[in-house]
Amino acid sequence: MSMQRKTITITNQMESWVKTQVDSGKYGNDSEYFRDLVRRDQERREAENHLRYLLDEAESTGVSDRSPQDIWDEAETRLTGN
Repeated sequence: MSMQRKTITITNQMESWVKTQVDSGKYGNDSEYFRDLVRRDQERREAENHLRYLLDEAESTGVSDRSPQDIWDEAETRLTGN
């Protein structure tokens, strides 16, 4: 994977936070910390998009005539195999 160099400007407070994260040993350097932030942001956005898709899909099926208890009971039956 090719790498691109970026220059960013952050506040002193943010710099202190980044330094604390690196000094904790979780990250080897500032770049690792920022790459992790970008990866987590990507994952979060993908999860949000998937959730929106599922909500749109559920909404398009209409309202169920089953009660919440009926749905819960069916889910428990599927999980226990009874």
